[in-house]
Amino acid sequence: MNNVLKFVLLVIGIGLVAYGLYTLISPEFSIDAGPLQIHAQGDNTQSYAMIAFGILALAGGLAFRKR
Repeated sequence: MNNVLKFVLLVIGIGLVAYGLYTLISPEFSIDAGPLQIHAQGDNTQSYAMIAFGILALAGGLAFRKR
């Protein structure tokens, strides 16, 4: 059971960190159709939260190795 939980936490942690970094680095969307220009502005709060939760999951997964 501990090995499965460790593996799941590590995979989820890596996925959350990767997704957070992707959303942090990926460019914002903009639409330019003639005189109409639309720019999507977003904050990076969700990206930082995903990275933080990913690091917590990685730390939890690595903590099971020491037991």
